[in-house]
Amino acid sequence: MTPPHGSILHELAATIEARRGTDPDSSWTAKLLSRGPEKCAEKFGEEAIEAVIEAVRGDRAALTREAADVLYHLLVMLAAREVVLDDVLAELARRQGTSGLEEKAARKG
Repeated sequence: MTPPHGSILHELAATIEARRGTDPDSSWTAKLLSRGPEKCAEKFGEEAIEAVIEAVRGDRAALTREAADVLYHLLVMLAAREVVLDDVLAELARRQGTSGLEEKAARKG
């Protein structure tokens, strides 16, 4: 049986956390984390831009690959600032059932 899709994100987040503090020459994740939160954020931004480009081009396969890169780099960026995936998921759950327009208006007030 295939695990729920959400669990792959938990598995990836756990792998990222396990790579923290390991030899940067042995792991891309360790290398990113060793370079600090700012570099992790920069890399996330680069990947997000690449995903936007593929969305505009309309290449579904390329967008799928870039979206996976975005999710990975988002998790690395969160780990670099010690924000856990479950906190992000809890925030999404809190917003569920609320209109996006209402949620945005509430942030302004």
